[in-house]
Amino acid sequence: MPPAARRPLEVPAPLFALGAIASVQVGATVARHLFDALGATGTVFLRVGFGALILLGIARPLRPTLTRQQWQAVLAFGLVIAGMNFCFYQAIARIPLGIAVTIEFLGPLAVAIAGSRKAVDFSWAAMAAIGVALLSLSGGSVTLIGLAFALAAAGGWAAYIVLSQRVGRLVPGPNGLALALTVGGIALAPFGIAAAGARLLNLPSLSLGLVVAVLSSAIPFSLEFAALRRLSRRLFGILMSLEPGMGAAAGLLFLGQRLSARDLVGIILVIAASVGATLTARRPATTLDVS
Repeated sequence: MPPAARRPLEVPAPLFALGAIASVQVGATVARHLFDALGATGTVFLRVGFGALILLGIARPLRPTLTRQQWQAVLAFGLVIAGMNFCFYQAIARIPLGIAVTIEFLGPLAVAIAGSRKAVDFSWAAMAAIGVALLSLSGGSVTLIGLAFALAAAGGWAAYIVLSQRVGRLVPGPNGLALALTVGGIALAPFGIAAAGARLLNLPSLSLGLVVAVLSSAIPFSLEFAALRRLSRRLFGILMSLEPGMGAAAGLLFLGQRLSARDLVGIILVIAASVGATLTARRPATTLDVS
């Protein structure tokens, strides 16, 4: 008899989710290196603009015939994407990546516990608040304006989750996000061009901008879809809660950003609060992070 055929080696499903997180955070470190050439504003314009082109190529929404209600939702979604990414990039230009990602993560955490009256959810909120308080006391590594931008990015991520659900209901398939990213790129264009000017046409900068978009959009999309096909939404949400820790690790490995013991305790508290909120939430929210 012929030897039994070997089963192909399957990648464990959690690795897809972790790979998506790692890709986003590595993309942020590449973007941080691009700040010297283009500044945060020019870099975020390239990141969102190339991200839009990539998703338009995937979705191919040729001659989209949307209703007025659909266009209003897409436009609002696109402006939120632009604002969220702009604030996040301004934050990581001023404070360590791990701290910025942790503070930004308050957005999805707030959505997870919004409207809840359960005492346990208030405890998760208090835990996250203590964690952020520890991070904001990090001395010279955290500036007030950097903290403000990170908090604004958190608000943008919360709005992104709410609007992405609305656009997902109104516009079928990936068309809604592709069109919204296009709106975001157009909205950022005047600021990016004013900030970076002709430097945007520099070939090395364009190449790095494309790398950032691939790492922040195309790869995470593919990995998250693969993960969601094989994982429960609850487990996926728990894995995504590790994003602040992954941001801190990426900042250390690729940017040399060392965090104090107090910073690490703050990050751990926010991660624990997110995991707890995910476990106790009735419907854990899972959306792609496009920051």
